[in-house]
Amino acid sequence: MSLFKSTVGIAKAAAVATVLSTVAFSANAADITLRGASLFDENHAYTKTLREFERLISEGYEGEVEFEMHLNGELGDESDFVTFLQQGVAIDYAIMAPSNMAVFAPAIPLMDMPFLFRDLDHWNAVLSSDVLAPLEEELYEKADIKVIGYAGGGTRNLASAEPIANMDELGGHKMRVMGAPIQAKIFSAISAAPSAIAYNEVYNAIQTGVIAGFENEAASIQNLKFYEVAPNITLTKHAITVRPLTMSGKTFRKLPEDLQALVLEAGAKAGAFGREIESREDGEKLQAMADAEQIMITEFENRENLLDLVVPVQDEFAADLGATELLESIRSM
Repeated sequence: MSLFKSTVGIAKAAAVATVLSTVAFSANAADITLRGASLFDENHAYTKTLREFERLISEGYEGEVEFEMHLNGELGDESDFVTFLQQGVAIDYAIMAPSNMAVFAPAIPLMDMPFLFRDLDHWNAVLSSDVLAPLEEELYEKADIKVIGYAGGGTRNLASAEPIANMDELGGHKMRVMGAPIQAKIFSAISAAPSAIAYNEVYNAIQTGVIAGFENEAASIQNLKFYEVAPNITLTKHAITVRPLTMSGKTFRKLPEDLQALVLEAGAKAGAFGREIESREDGEKLQAMADAEQIMITEFENRENLLDLVVPVQDEFAADLGATELLESIRSM
């Protein structure tokens, strides 16, 4: 049974309460405990990235650091992670979609904007540079969440209950999008009918007909068995995921200076490690589901039409944020 076939229960609430009561770090303690969280199991690229971050810290730090990982959405979804990180409770580090942090830092979803990257080379060049520094600074200032690296690399496509092959079939398509307004604007511009609903409600919402599909990368579709209700994958290739590896600012500032430096170094290296894993595994996972006859893959006719339709929306969004120069810098790389 899929993880999202049921709502968060009493056991999860009890687990969260227990974790919230735990002290993650004490300035007077000889040992430091850092707590991570992932929506997924050990096999997912995000969890592997977090484990690599832990390994780099453990091997590089002379003092003793212990790690406590909460997997499979034990502490809720990414919107919960954002709140915990911002408040400095329950979670010290996690990987999240930028759009889930928009409530605190309105410009941060620019990282996640559909149709932003031309291809994997463009995406990797941006994430390996400092071009996103203004967004990182805004997130740290407004949300007290520090970006320490960049994971991601999955190519996002449409997943739906019925096939979608062209603009006519896309028109009016009821689909789930992430909560940042730019997501809804982009998909409205290409004639879909987007709505922001909680990620843990997607499976049931498709099953009951509240929505007809959503958009995501192969790893999540496979890991959470979304193919059971949305087996039709349309290759819109509208995004290559940017997934900041983040740490609570409150946690980061409590760490000794030498550990702070190591966190930044390990975060950057772990992010690059995660990008390689996910970008490589993305096509493999998509093909594995197709080979198992769990999904049917459809190319989108005249995909160039989508690219033309979204440019004015992207430009307007960037202008409203005062980020026109940043958008142009990304496009020109």
